[in-house]
Amino acid sequence: MPTFDSISTLIEYLRFPSVSTQPEHTTDVVACATWLEALFKKMGLSTAIHQTPGHPIVIAKTIPDPKKRTVLIYGHYDVQPSDPLPEWTSPPFEPRINEEEGKIYARGSSDNKAPTLAHILGVAQALEEKGTLPVNVIFLIEGEEEIGSPHLAAFLEKHREELKPDVILVSDTGMAPGNLPAMTYALRGVAALEFIVRGPSHDLHSGLFGGAIANPLTVAARLIASLHDEKGHILIPGFYDEVQPLQPWEREAAKALEEAAGGDESIKDLAGVKELFGEAGFSTLERIGARPTVEVNGFGGGYQGEGTKTILPKEAFVKLSFRLVANQDPQKILELASNYLRQQLPPGVSIEILLGHSGEACFSDPQSDDGKAAQEALQETFGSQPFLLRDGASIPIIASFKKILGVDTLLIGLANPDCGMHSPNENMLLKNFLDGIKLNQVLLEKLR
Repeated sequence: MPTFDSISTLIEYLRFPSVSTQPEHTTDVVACATWLEALFKKMGLSTAIHQTPGHPIVIAKTIPDPKKRTVLIYGHYDVQPSDPLPEWTSPPFEPRINEEEGKIYARGSSDNKAPTLAHILGVAQALEEKGTLPVNVIFLIEGEEEIGSPHLAAFLEKHREELKPDVILVSDTGMAPGNLPAMTYALRGVAALEFIVRGPSHDLHSGLFGGAIANPLTVAARLIASLHDEKGHILIPGFYDEVQPLQPWEREAAKALEEAAGGDESIKDLAGVKELFGEAGFSTLERIGARPTVEVNGFGGGYQGEGTKTILPKEAFVKLSFRLVANQDPQKILELASNYLRQQLPPGVSIEILLGHSGEACFSDPQSDDGKAAQEALQETFGSQPFLLRDGASIPIIASFKKILGVDTLLIGLANPDCGMHSPNENMLLKNFLDGIKLNQVLLEKLR
């Protein structure tokens, strides 16, 4: 079995512009999947690329031993678009190492190529040194996570008997603030929609028609404003009906993390803001991980060029996303939001609502046997007791894992809090990447 240089292998992986949402990168996505297939084959694993109606899924397996437990390790090789390119300090697909910071900069570095590769290389090193593993391992690496994993659930249904894991391991979350070890026991769900407000059949002269015709941009702004009150509480009727209160131990865990990580000041630094804002009655970490939200992701229409063009635009668009917590049904939330928006619509305009991707929230018991094993492995690897997190992000497929495969997922974060995932200058601490290789080996021993 060949020896893999960890950093050079990571650099090679990061060079693929495997942007799943942009058709012009389809060949790059396929090339990245093919690269993974070759890497797994060099490791001696049984490997196959499975085609889907979208992008391929890569499956790799160790030789199964019926006496051993099976751990499925999930990751994704697709990445977000690089826009806006001018804000990158180096090309997004030409990995750059900053020796002073100890970081590697590239799109996909933290989300999710370096964390996934850490587990791959952890297995590779263990096989090279010992020739065997304490558990059976199945790698499932997909190419559509950044677009909501639209074809993975069907794949899991079809291959349910072939996979049959005892536990699932995912490192698509982050370290705790302060780059402290953490185990995530809950993720928010997600739902998205776009609405288009339409008025006149064409753009109009604002002097000749202003004051006589409803302005779609003004209406869109009012619809946005109607979603929250001045304290950040969401005004959509029924939105909070299924939200459960935090347990006392959860509030204690959030409080301990805030104290250790610098509290609100740390989050201000990460976000680059002077003040925080959110729903009253909850701490910042509780709002991020345990409360649902609605956010405006895009808003536009009318003249966008330089200078002034005095028009009344014919239409305006708004893109919304909802981050949801356990027990909230994404489809029900989209229905409630759609009805509410229609009810707020004034005369003189129409609205078209386009529903986007969605995924349920997930919650697992951190005090299960496997949860305790993960916490022990984190402490042994990073040298301190890990924190328990409710992460505000979403990985829609985690709920599908539970429903279809019937097992829990261990969410072990490796991305540094200031990694800038989904943003320009995305990065990964190389120490976290290298420690992730060690973590994989320690954790697989404890999961035996």
